[in-house]
Amino acid sequence: MERLDRARLADILLNAPGWARVGLTVPDARLRERAADTLAATIVARLNEPATVDRDQLPLPLGGGSATRANETGTSL
Repeated sequence: MERLDRARLADILLNAPGWARVGLTVPDARLRERAADTLAATIVARLNEPATVDRDQLPLPLGGGSATRANETGTSL
């Protein structure tokens, strides 16, 4: 299993079945348990899926390239 980051977990939770998200808040203990089980199953299933890669998305340079150095000197980009 890959490392789970906050954004991916948020996406999984927001796209989980709505009844399960709401079901966590109901007074009925059996329904809360079913909702928690469904959410856990959804998280595990989505984590086991291969991550989708958008081929049209350009990679973000994280090495502190020339744009960062120019910006640090006070010049506009």
